[in-house]
Amino acid sequence: MRRDLEIAALAARGFMPHAEGLGLYEAALALTVSGPIVEVGSYCGKSAIYLGAAAIERGLVVFTVDHHRGSEEMQKGWEHHDAELVDPMTGKIDSLPELRCNLEAAGLESIVVPIIGESSVVAQHWSTPISMLFVDGGHGSEPAHADYENWTPKVARGGFLAIHDVFENPADGGRPPYEIYSRALEEGGFEPHLSVGSLQVLRRR
Repeated sequence: MRRDLEIAALAARGFMPHAEGLGLYEAALALTVSGPIVEVGSYCGKSAIYLGAAAIERGLVVFTVDHHRGSEEMQKGWEHHDAELVDPMTGKIDSLPELRCNLEAAGLESIVVPIIGESSVVAQHWSTPISMLFVDGGHGSEPAHADYENWTPKVARGGFLAIHDVFENPADGGRPPYEIYSRALEEGGFEPHLSVGSLQVLRRR
């Protein structure tokens, strides 16, 4: 990974450990099918930088989908709330300005394309086969399973499905990411490809 992009990824606000980000980068480098990379859950762009670094080397484009109002666990009074991301004019979380700043600083504005909107709405109108899907949006049961159901059918055969925050032990983290990981193995036609910490990457057979 280019050192300047690695530094940019490390500096960006977010929850992905560096080793897992490098796993995401390595998975994207290993793609053997064509089509764009789609990330569901942009936040401030940390993981998008890792994906973008690989996309530069592979000649791909990353589309990152988020409404930028924060998931449930990021709202006021919840564990991952960050007051610095609250828009003083509206009182609502708005992570879009920081995403744009981070992509500009990393020189990735032509490689990583933000799509601003609800994941379910964007998915309804998305028809291009996806080479790699990274699911890291809302971690509640409803949004996580909706992202799985709406987006995984669009992953091309031989393409990758990456899921973040997958913990087998309930004491280590929330269940929905593990639940959709299990669904992908049991019913979605996916097989294990790479595992780094809580990042699981599966390949569509």
